[in-house]
Amino acid sequence: MCKQEVLDYIQNNNLIGIKAGVERPNFLDIWMVVVQGRIFARSWGLAERSWYNSFLKNPMGQIKCGTILCQIWATVVDDSPELTTAINQAYLAKYNQNYNSVYVQSIIAEKHVAKTMEFMIDEFKSTVI
Repeated sequence: MCKQEVLDYIQNNNLIGIKAGVERPNFLDIWMVVVQGRIFARSWGLAERSWYNSFLKNPMGQIKCGTILCQIWATVVDDSPELTTAINQAYLAKYNQNYNSVYVQSIIAEKHVAKTMEFMIDEFKSTVI
């Protein structure tokens, strides 16, 4: 598994499967973006049982990129105006289809910006399925 393959998959696909923590049995498809070679996502639902809150309890999880299953760990993104702007721009560029326009404008709003996570890939524990 090559990290660049995963980054390319995320850049070229709108929905990426994620499994947060160790308790969830299934993958959930969410929006992810790549900025400066790093993987980011924002919580949409803001629910107590969201993937975001699951990662706050246990930072280990998985993402599924086609046939590649990556072991990841998640961390809350530091409040950096430059990074926030870059992530916002990545969302606007990637999810610019008409049917996504309402959602992409919401995902760059402050309440979602505050729920931004970065995912780091453990390349030694990732596999092809």
